[in-house]
Amino acid sequence: MNKVVRTNLLLFLMPACLLSAQTALAQETPREDKHYLGLLVTAFNHRTIGEVSSEQATGSGGALVIGSHINDLFHAELRLGGGFRDAEVPNSDLTLAVDYFASWYMGLHYPVTDYANVYAQAGFSFIHGTGEFTEEEGEGRAQFRDLEGDFPESSFSVSWVLGMDFEIMNDTYLVLEGGKLFEDTGTEANTFQFSTGLKYEF
Repeated sequence: MNKVVRTNLLLFLMPACLLSAQTALAQETPREDKHYLGLLVTAFNHRTIGEVSSEQATGSGGALVIGSHINDLFHAELRLGGGFRDAEVPNSDLTLAVDYFASWYMGLHYPVTDYANVYAQAGFSFIHGTGEFTEEEGEGRAQFRDLEGDFPESSFSVSWVLGMDFEIMNDTYLVLEGGKLFEDTGTEANTFQFSTGLKYEF
């Protein structure tokens, strides 16, 4: 009987000890003073396109992320990116391209588990893009005319991001996030960014 009790006790304690050891290992290195590099794949979701029909269109691109943890809660980062697939606006022959962009953010991150963190960050972006009509003549073009040429009209905009990262290997994180990249001041078209990728801390 005592042998059975000891065996059951050992079976109960072993997972608890392993879990405690894993938790201690995950928490032994604080993120303060760490730097990080990341690569993201991004969907650029353009909304409220056109004065009448308010269309939506989605293109895609990528970004390199360079950042640093100021302390256990705050971080700063720089993003450099661009598009590799233009957005085709429905009911028109208009395409919108994000040629390249640079963003600077200050953010707040908070651990929700031993391996996952939520974060919010805000900053400014410099964006260069273009709006082009693919045909010489097209129907319903009048409401999109202001989008032709430089897009957005103003190269600087306020940007923000909300996201989560999950530690999948030591110092390596899977990133899931979404936010606003810019608003075109000339047409009030908005472009949102939805990204996923990997981040490595060192």
